Formats: sequence, C-alpha cells, structure tokens
Amino acid sequence: MKKQGSLLLAIALAAGVCLSGCKGSQEAEARTAITEAAKTEVVMSETDRESQTEEETSAEKMNPSSDTVLLAVSFGTSYNDSRDITIGAVEKAIADAFPQYEIRRVFTAQIIIDKLKERDGLEIDNMTQALERALADGIKNLIVQPTHLMDGYEYNDVLKELEEYRESFDQVVVGKPLLDSDEDFETVAQALVETIKDRDDGETAIVFMGHGTEAESNQVYERLQRTLTESGFENYYIGTVEAKPDLLEILAALKEAGSYKKVILRPLMLVAGDHANNDMAGEEEDSWKSVLESEGYQVECQIHGLGELEAIRELYVDHAKAAAELLK
Repeated sequence: MKKQGSLLLAIALAAGVCLSGCKGSQEAEARTAITEAAKTEVVMSETDRESQTEEETSAEKMNPSSDTVLLAVSFGTSYNDSRDITIGAVEKAIADAFPQYEIRRVFTAQIIIDKLKERDGLEIDNMTQALERALADGIKNLIVQPTHLMDGYEYNDVLKELEEYRESFDQVVVGKPLLDSDEDFETVAQALVETIKDRDDGETAIVFMGHGTEAESNQVYERLQRTLTESGFENYYIGTVEAKPDLLEILAALKEAGSYKKVILRPLMLVAGDHANNDMAGEEEDSWKSVLESEGYQVECQIHGLGELEAIRELYVDHAKAAAELLK
C-alpha cells in the first residue's frame, strides 16, 4: 500500500511540473505519460489486493476456527501412565494434523471418569457434557473421531447420542473406528508385526489379546487373524478376553502347531490398562500368563497399548481427515 501511495504522489508531482511548464506536443506527451502511469497504478493496486486476499486466506487457515471443534472420543482408562502415551499420543497426532481446530477429550466410561475425578481431581467430559459444552460455547460444527477398535456397542452408543444432538449443530461428521476397511486391517496387521518381528523365530508364538464383544462386530478379530495368516505371518495369534476366540481356542491352536516353546503376550487394545495388566499379565491362576505357564510355555508379557504405535495413530488421523472433508 505504501508503494501505491508513492506512485500516486509521483504522478501528481509529474502532472504539476509538466502541465505547468510544457507546451504543445510536450504537454500532450506528458498527459499520455500520466495516463499510462495511472493505468499501471490500477493494475498494481489490483495485484496487491489479490496478494493481500491470498495472505488473509492463508492466515485464516492457520488460525483456529472458533465455530468448529474436534472431539476425540475414547473409552478411557484410569492408568495414568498408559493414558498419556496412548490416548494422549493419539490426541496429539490429531491436534498436529488439525491446527485450525480445538481438540477436546471425551471419555465414554463414566466409571473411569468418576474414578479420575475422585482419585486425581481430573475432570473429563462424557459425551453429554461435551455436547452441552459445545452448544454453550456457540460451536456450529463438530468433527468426532472415536478411538474405538471397531463399530461395536461403545462406538454405536456415540453415534446414537450424536444423533440426538444433530439438529443442534450446523454439521456433525464422524470418523470411522480403527478397523473398518480392508486397508485398515492390512495397516494394523503390518503394525503389529513390525513391533515384534525380530522375535519371530519359529519357536515363539506371538499372541495378541483383544477385549472382545457380544456385538456382531466381534468378527474383526477373526478377520485380523485371517489378514495376518494370509500375509504369511503364521506365528501370530489373535484372541479375546471376553468373547471368541478365547484363551482355550488360542491354547488349542498353539498345541496343534506343536513347535512353540515360548509365548509373547501383547494387548490388542488402544490402552494397556486393567485387562492388559491383570487378565493378561496378572499372577492370578486364571490370567493368560498363568494358564500358558501351567501348560509348559515360557511366557513374556509386553504391556504396550496400540496407541503407542505411530502407524496406529496415523490411521486414526486418516479417519479424522476423511470425516473433516465432509464438512461443507
């Protein structure tokens, strides 16, 4: 803008000098020069305005949107250390991918929310509180990314509650759970293998313990097992603690293989919480570790949640991006 002002001043000075001191053809030439300079000024002004508009648009993209928030929805955990490096890590990955939006944490397990508040003084919104808070803050658009493994009961409860509030917002878009498409299964299978492939010696069975559900979506465990096997990873096994395939089925498969001396146990859950520490790695006689040891296997427990894996975090980010693209 300063350049435009300087050019206009130069034109005005030239007009005053030439028109007062020139005659005939010189005056005509001066008028022509002034006209051309004025045309140049108009073109430069339009260019500057376009450049300024582009800069403003770029700045708007970099600044947080005040009318849109992204809700990162997890079941939750009371294991603080694991929460920070799993749920927290996923939330950070999403925040890094969406600098233009505020990211808000939501837990769906009220018992965990209550425990954290009583024990640690930590307050975390459940879905209803998060939605009411968004309304009170004047939020118009919601991007919701659940961190659930599948579209089971917990994931669908989120969808049902969102449906009750859908008319209260201009737009509500929801990301897919971790395991949805064929590509998702392939990505997760490869991520599981990468964590432990250096221990795959033919004498070691690598067993991942999932949660399991009575919902139809429990088939994701069988599908993930099939993805691993068809990809040539024959020493990898998928079981669940509360559904099928259960520990007895895993044990039968290990015995049928006949070549294993050692078993490595890892949780197939976002967070390494109560199930991982107790049902899988606990010292009680019915834990997976204890049962396998009683069958003569040497057992090693690796207590790491899926959220610690970069490939898993990136997959949640991809699902969130796909949802965000639905905003109009």
